[in-house]
Amino acid sequence: MVFGVVFVALWEAAVRGFDLKPYFLAAPSKIAEQFVKNASRILEAASVSGTNALVGLIVGTIFGIVMSFILSRFGFLNQLITPLAIALNAIPIFVLVAVLNNMYSITSEIPRRFMVTLVVYFIVLVNVAKGLTQVRSTHVEIMRSYAASEIEILRKVRVPNAVPYLFTALKIAAPASVITAFVSEYFGGSQNGLGSRITSNIANSKNAAAWAYVLGACLLGLLFYIISIVLENVASRGGVANNTNNNNKNK
Repeated sequence: MVFGVVFVALWEAAVRGFDLKPYFLAAPSKIAEQFVKNASRILEAASVSGTNALVGLIVGTIFGIVMSFILSRFGFLNQLITPLAIALNAIPIFVLVAVLNNMYSITSEIPRRFMVTLVVYFIVLVNVAKGLTQVRSTHVEIMRSYAASEIEILRKVRVPNAVPYLFTALKIAAPASVITAFVSEYFGGSQNGLGSRITSNIANSKNAAAWAYVLGACLLGLLFYIISIVLENVASRGGVANNTNNNNKNK
């Protein structure tokens, strides 16, 4: 908080001290003024971008988890699909969005949600697959010494080991979903999200208003990140409570 306040104060002082023009760099005071003035419009645009990010985050997470289980179980599929996923993720956003915009109507939100899904899917896939496969060999050997099946090993060893990896992926994917959602708006589609509002205000030389929408995007990304942390804390407490109950039963 102290660093943030000092940074904004230095920003304001630099704009005033060097007499920087608004088209070059807007002062934080002007940005805050535009943020309050356009609060309802920013909230409306943030709801559009936030919905696209949320849908893509949920769908991408589900597909990433499912595919990571499949790839960890079948090694040959891992060798086939992982390079394809890497290649697909390396394609620039504007290329895929342009293709998808031609496939769907101009008012459709599917292209943006698909892009968010693709980005989130790759992040979750890589991390969860790593958590499922990089388990201690001694744990697996102990389970097999008790004649445990592969399903039991998956449930009692691999899945608990993958849970921290999943939440690490979510903390990366949550803000990335917001970034992808509003960046995808730069390349066509309905002009109703944060990205389109930022570009339109910059095109009209309304830099302070554009920065106000950027601030809205930052707050939206921060909200998604905080939610991912809250979910991790809830899951961690639930896991601790279950372990305590199991220990009490064993005693």
